[in-house]
Amino acid sequence: MMHSVKSEILMNVTPYETRVALIENGLLQEVHIERPNMRGMVGNIYKGKVVRVLPGMQAAFVEIGHERAGFLHVVDMMPLTVVGDESFNLSDPAADVRKWLYEGQELLVQVVKDPVGTKGPRLTSHLSVASRYLVYMPDLQHIGVSLRLEDVEERERLQALVAGVLQSDTAKGYIIRTVASGANDQELEQDIEFLDRSWQSIQDQVACAKSPSLIYEDLPLVKRTLRDFVNYNVEKVRVDCVGAFEKLESFSGEFIPFIQDKIELYHADSPIFDM
Repeated sequence: MMHSVKSEILMNVTPYETRVALIENGLLQEVHIERPNMRGMVGNIYKGKVVRVLPGMQAAFVEIGHERAGFLHVVDMMPLTVVGDESFNLSDPAADVRKWLYEGQELLVQVVKDPVGTKGPRLTSHLSVASRYLVYMPDLQHIGVSLRLEDVEERERLQALVAGVLQSDTAKGYIIRTVASGANDQELEQDIEFLDRSWQSIQDQVACAKSPSLIYEDLPLVKRTLRDFVNYNVEKVRVDCVGAFEKLESFSGEFIPFIQDKIELYHADSPIFDM
């Protein structure tokens, strides 16, 4: 006879470090730690401005509001349908960076590689936003599946589920992550709803943002925990910081409503990890 898993999440938040513990049936399963001063830029989306076009390198420097401008190659600017074509060649006149970018041009870019030494961050204009099981890419023309998910039947099952949730035979714009193996339609639907809200939030910010400015950054650990680990088996999410508790309430209310009632502010004399 199988017993249902009862889960709880504990969050200890300080200015210097955040610790998250995942508990199942009273036993510690995982601990995650994040220090704010060690977070990189990868995944951040900026409204940038082209400050210099480099025809010899088929690239451009884009100002994003940091000490060093980002580097954007023409391949990371052109439509995916063109770049993915087997006949595509960088020597083709259509790939000339000057046909795609010009100084003063404003555009949305995402960091794919952090700055190293004197080099600024590597950028792409092919944006993506991740959830637990899916990655949303508005430029993608199909539903893709992570190459690491090798089971053919499972790949086809997940693609059919996503298409079903989207209620479209020509559904596109999503990559199914490896961790989605075994996911059901309800879980995928929750992810799609989360990504819809996230993308709309990005669009709303772009409309009123000046360049250069930060539009979106990958979630800090406490919010990633809600996105990636909280499901219907989780009974409580306890957090010992008022500020973090308020942010989680606001975040869950906007992006993951079914989680909101599970979040509690931990009040006690003993540290939360001593419970």
